[in-house]
Amino acid sequence: MRVRFTGAWIADSEDIMLLHEPGRYPVAYFPLSDIADGVLEHSKYTTRHPDLGATSWYSVRAGGRARPRAAWQHTELPTYASELRGRAALRGGLWDALYEEDERIVAGHAADFYHRIDTRQASRHLIVRDGRRVVAGTTGPLALYESGFAPRWYVPGADLDKAVLTAAHGQTFCPYKGLASYYDIGDAHRAASSYEDAWTEARRISGLVSFEPDKIAVYRDGTRLRLEPGQTVFRNGIDRDLPLDDVIPGRQP
Repeated sequence: MRVRFTGAWIADSEDIMLLHEPGRYPVAYFPLSDIADGVLEHSKYTTRHPDLGATSWYSVRAGGRARPRAAWQHTELPTYASELRGRAALRGGLWDALYEEDERIVAGHAADFYHRIDTRQASRHLIVRDGRRVVAGTTGPLALYESGFAPRWYVPGADLDKAVLTAAHGQTFCPYKGLASYYDIGDAHRAASSYEDAWTEARRISGLVSFEPDKIAVYRDGTRLRLEPGQTVFRNGIDRDLPLDDVIPGRQP
């Protein structure tokens, strides 16, 4: 795995260790010896991880630029996590580019090797309503099953009223599905999403639209769907006592 920041390669390793925490994206830990000299600068900022103990934070400097609190190392690891000794992690979103072999990973975090996506054609009756208005209705939705999440239901364009979809600001990357676009429906912000050109593993959902059951009424075979517990995944950092400016995207200290 290789990481580039401000045009410079700051880490290159064949000895990556992925840390999997419940409800978190996987985090890649690099041997300190595989991070370029002079990139990590010690700071006085420290936090404490509930399971991994004391954590020291570094600024990352390269190409004439520095990013505070952009890397961390657990300095008092318990025995059960001793494999992380001598390793540091780089904050997701820091880098210009992340590569696995020669392919760029277009996301702010490493991919989970145990993550799986399957799509299945279904004959369920799916209805989406905004109040009394029918937004979508189909008997041929596509079901997407993704590790750790409830099934998502995708509606073909011919079975929905595209006039009610208003493009919302901002897009997100998924390392398994690609680039997602979002839509508002009335007062429901980002109530629908679509991958216009989904990656190979999820190619069948390209151009189809999925709806958020916590933001708009989605009925499957007459039963309203609800957001299931445990479906939220946090990026690394939120549970590590970072200042607000470091947690909210787009805000820099």
